[in-house]
Amino acid sequence: MDGMKALTIWQPWASLLACGGKRFETRSWATTYRGPIAIHAAKKETFDALRMLPVPLALKMKEVIGAEWKDLPTGVVIATATLIGCHEIDRIREIRCAPQETGCWDCNRPGTWIDATDQEVSFGDWTPGRYAWEFSDMKPIDPVPTKGKQGLWTWEV
Repeated sequence: MDGMKALTIWQPWASLLACGGKRFETRSWATTYRGPIAIHAAKKETFDALRMLPVPLALKMKEVIGAEWKDLPTGVVIATATLIGCHEIDRIREIRCAPQETGCWDCNRPGTWIDATDQEVSFGDWTPGRYAWEFSDMKPIDPVPTKGKQGLWTWEV
């Protein structure tokens, strides 16, 4: 079996990535990994996560995903992508491309500021000091039942 790095994300954020509704996943921790990655929708019930959201934001997410909350898959890998960057959030809405990174979605110039869109900001926690993981080539796949893990882990394909 070949392994692929994977990241477990609560719904509806996993589906927002898979459908292209967002391209950054905000995290409290950084990674140096770059390359292929699987997006795993956590087993945690969607309703639990949605109770934490303001109603307008929950409705906006539902509109972008195009599915009922009860129908969002959990405990499955739902997409594959390429992790192309992990940027520290220096100011709300803004990230700076690190000198060692190439292929950033909007600059290809180290030290350039990237201003996140309103939608990106509403779908993540852009508090300064956190990290914005940048994905490209997102490809939804038929859900594959898989037990997730914390941190970056290896999915045995």
